[in-house]
Amino acid sequence: MLDEATAAVDVETDALLQATLRSAEFSQRTIITIAHRINTILDSDRIVVLDAGMVKEVGSPRELVAKKGLFWELVREAGLLEGVK
Repeated sequence: MLDEATAAVDVETDALLQATLRSAEFSQRTIITIAHRINTILDSDRIVVLDAGMVKEVGSPRELVAKKGLFWELVREAGLLEGVK
């Protein structure tokens, strides 16, 4: 479980951690990430969007962007709509 694991690190360390988590060693592992930076979770299999402690949306990044709900708004604000696969 990662709770804002890269919030207090520099860009290079963040990139190294992200590359490690996306490596073959972790490909068959469950990783739960609590994130405020959208780019940290864009390639996740499933996202749970919380608002005021309540689950508001659940799905893949592609599904949530297609719904144009809370997740879509966050991705749009971050300028990352083209990065959603």
